[in-house]
Amino acid sequence: MSNSDLEAPAGVDYAETRQHEVRKTHMAMIDGNLTSNTQSSAGGVSARVFDKGYWGFASVPAMDKASAGKVARKAADNAAAMHRFGDRPTLDLPLDAHVGEHGYNARTPRSQKENIELLEELNGICTTKYPSLKSASFILAEEAHAKHFATSNGGRGLNCINRAAFYIILTAEDQNGQPIELMQPMSAKGNLANLDLSLGALEPQLEELYQHLQAKRVAVAPRGGEQTIVLSPELAGMLAHEAMGHPCEADLVLGGAVTGNLVGKPVASELITMVDFAHSYKGEELMIPVYADDEGTEATDAVLIENGIMKDFMTSRETAAKLGIKSTGNARAYAFNDEPLVRMRNTGILPGTSKLADMIAGVENGYYLMKTGNGQADSTTEFMFGITLAYEIKNGKLGSAITDTTVSGKAIDMLKTVDAVSDDMYWECNGYCGKKQPMVVSMGGPALRAKVHMGGQ
Repeated sequence: MSNSDLEAPAGVDYAETRQHEVRKTHMAMIDGNLTSNTQSSAGGVSARVFDKGYWGFASVPAMDKASAGKVARKAADNAAAMHRFGDRPTLDLPLDAHVGEHGYNARTPRSQKENIELLEELNGICTTKYPSLKSASFILAEEAHAKHFATSNGGRGLNCINRAAFYIILTAEDQNGQPIELMQPMSAKGNLANLDLSLGALEPQLEELYQHLQAKRVAVAPRGGEQTIVLSPELAGMLAHEAMGHPCEADLVLGGAVTGNLVGKPVASELITMVDFAHSYKGEELMIPVYADDEGTEATDAVLIENGIMKDFMTSRETAAKLGIKSTGNARAYAFNDEPLVRMRNTGILPGTSKLADMIAGVENGYYLMKTGNGQADSTTEFMFGITLAYEIKNGKLGSAITDTTVSGKAIDMLKTVDAVSDDMYWECNGYCGKKQPMVVSMGGPALRAKVHMGGQ
């Protein structure tokens, strides 16, 4: 079915129809055993109608013209059914509309045979070179989204998102016989052929991860309380997404997020600028390019923090109307039967001018935090991240690895203590963002030097 087959229902304030297909590949090997080898495809058509203050939504797992028309009528009926709950003020939704197709010319996919042979080779390397490992796991994953849309205000187009990821997970035992584990992810826009999965590229990563694991075998406990830390670029991206990104989503702002009262006020060091990019950074397309969101709105960059000052929020048509600001094109749905929500796209803290080595050298007594296993944050910007790999910094030099710990606090308080930002820029798109439904996103950042509360022994 093409864009021309999609029709938004007439006679309502606003309507949109979306055809959405998701294709996935997942392959995993644990200790030489192929434990997962799946390919899946799911798709369908959905329609959403806004009429007299109420939304109506409907979807069907089919992608033909007749189903699209049926779903559009059902969505209009559902909106009409909501009118029995009483009148609502009519919102003047922003009605800018995107027209254009943004597909993706993927490289020739790797074959299943190639992928299995790669996993077997990597497992053989671990068995031969690292016999002290208790377990070695490898995961290959691809995901491709194709979304056609049509809106009642003239929007019509196609948006495609393709991403690939590879994970190395090594497990050993520490000096006390307790299990320790580290993971190294790789990710890229496109399919697995866009990743350098040659042994020449992967063996150094295996070796580096193994050496970190060996350092963790004799790790020392960190000091608790406020500490001077250097966050690796990987962790800075996570902080940007979890602790500050979510509170800048307009639906959470309307729900009472602390950021709602902070526009124009300092929320970070003047070294911090944070942006949710729509599709490009410095002239290059990013990992999750969104040219138009799932409401057919032209996607534009949302500058969330500029030189430490809270500037703007990420919005959908409805949240933009309620806040009286522009729509940034952040309404996104993960699957055909999901309604669009305000979601991040490519969220990152912009690089500064410092060198990472100099940032570490400037710390007399602190920690270099490199990897996280999990993280959570809320609309007050309070966060807690688990740290799975970190090293002491003593007199400006890296020392012993430390045992797993946590960092916590309010992102606003922490970002105000930032006194150095590196000139690196690291992007990744290997995980999912959770908010009622999963979502593919990318996050990025440089290294940051700041103060934060760490858990002790």
